[in-house]
Amino acid sequence: MAFLEISGVSKSYGEGANRTDVLKDINLKVEEGEFIAIVGFSGTGKTTLISLLAGLMEPDTGGIVFKGKEIDGPSPDRGVVFQSYSLMPWLTVAGNVGLAVDSVFRKKSATQRRAIGDRYIAMVGLEHARDRKPAELSGGMRQRVAVARALAMQPDLLLLDEPLSALDALTRAKLQDEFAAICDEEKKTIVLITNDVDEAILLADRIVPLKPGTSATLGPEFKVPFKRPRDRAELNHDEDFISLRAEVTAYLMEAGARRGAEAEREIVLPNIVPITRRTKGGEALPEAYERAAETATQDRYLEFSRLRKVYPTAKGPLTVVDGFDLKMQKGEFVTLIGHSGCGKSTVLSMVAGLNPITDGAIILDGTHVTKAGPDRAVVFQAPSLMPWLTAYENVELGVDKVYPDASRSEKRDVIEYYLGKVGLGDAMQKAAADLSNGMKQRVGIARAFALSPKLLLLDEPFGMLDSLTRWELQDVLMDVWKRTRVTAICVTHDVDEAILLADRVVMMSNGPNARIGNIMEVDLPRPRSRRELLAHPDYYAYREELLDFLEAYEGGADPGPDQLKSIQEKRAVRMARQKAAVEAAE
Repeated sequence: MAFLEISGVSKSYGEGANRTDVLKDINLKVEEGEFIAIVGFSGTGKTTLISLLAGLMEPDTGGIVFKGKEIDGPSPDRGVVFQSYSLMPWLTVAGNVGLAVDSVFRKKSATQRRAIGDRYIAMVGLEHARDRKPAELSGGMRQRVAVARALAMQPDLLLLDEPLSALDALTRAKLQDEFAAICDEEKKTIVLITNDVDEAILLADRIVPLKPGTSATLGPEFKVPFKRPRDRAELNHDEDFISLRAEVTAYLMEAGARRGAEAEREIVLPNIVPITRRTKGGEALPEAYERAAETATQDRYLEFSRLRKVYPTAKGPLTVVDGFDLKMQKGEFVTLIGHSGCGKSTVLSMVAGLNPITDGAIILDGTHVTKAGPDRAVVFQAPSLMPWLTAYENVELGVDKVYPDASRSEKRDVIEYYLGKVGLGDAMQKAAADLSNGMKQRVGIARAFALSPKLLLLDEPFGMLDSLTRWELQDVLMDVWKRTRVTAICVTHDVDEAILLADRVVMMSNGPNARIGNIMEVDLPRPRSRRELLAHPDYYAYREELLDFLEAYEGGADPGPDQLKSIQEKRAVRMARQKAAVEAAE
């Protein structure tokens, strides 16, 4: 008999016309000591499945048998870590962990209970913070507390419901490595719910997709063949990893595309040319858009010269960015990446005109940037929409400013054109408050392009979205950008996103006094999509350089020029080796 067996489980919410079918005929067997990762899109019922396994709700049909007994309620032998930390804000780290220990091990002495709590606090690396309260902790540290609390109950089954999805990509990667070490030490039976393919491959023995749509079911499983412990950098070299990653990603993207087709939201883009050129046949852009796109300097560019930003603090001046120098060609797409606190968003806010420059200059198309203006469109991490307005009206706010001389019909052409391009043609009259986070961010992208900006600024635009929704919107962004070729800068924590979007990836050193640490030219063909990149032989060489760079700056380190040069050379050697292998095969 399996350690955990799910048989024919279905679950719905509501009744009659308001009934929503969430899960249908879920079947899964998990052996003792096995690590299963269930991967799926938001809204596919992943959290519902975890709640069923935890005994927090009952299935409509079917059953779940754990250690030979049907689950009929919550139990300490099934520990749960949710996406939200659910910590008691008035208790310390030790207090939050001790609360769980005391409830499970009532018969043990106070000394024994404290020893159990201390063991797991140490295991997640929080000995130094045991007396701090949640408000004094970072998001990553709070999630460590939640993990320590679950482990301290010493459950037979550990259920992880997207425990790292609220964290930035770099913090998430660090905690994934820590999770891998903890899981190897504890050797628990684990079911992980995640939307991150890399996380699933790094941690799990088997990956099981949850198909999207109403009445979600489990898809075909993928076995993970790699021995433990698994090294993230080494996996990047492994052909089996590259193949498995591409296979799982392709399956999920196809499932997502089918979901889009079923919802009649498939994005069909016309054959158009960049906004700064005259059309030669094909579909013409609206006249108002073309007029606003005209510029006296066709070879417009962006230049950062000795850029510096200093903030006053109680302890004296704090120099966040010091000596940022960069020149960008018109139509170039640059991504900024680096550890938290390296000044990426500070640079972006200065070029947006939202943050005054302490020293140096920013010149856009021959004009010094001194304040915010409609020639620079910004897409923030949070969509920043007026919730009481429709998607159409939110875009209209900007269009009215950018095209003051345009007729109402011309403005309508611009608004509907770009809302259609981001797949919101059938939702443009919906209130922003009624849209999902992914749809809100689509409105933000449409609004930015509709402004006909000289410069598009993206500040972690997909950071609040799950990985799979992020894939979709990255491809949406690339599809729209390739037709406008607007000069663009994107701040990101995501290595794959940085490569997918950029002509150059600008890597920043640690702050304070942050500067440019390395610039990587990305010589990959455009137009790009995630699917095409995963199949390109050079993609993983670029990925390795970024991962090595971030590792070199890990923990506030300041690597020397020789170390950075060796990272660049390693990528060049790998690409040359791959090229020679391809030529030999031909």
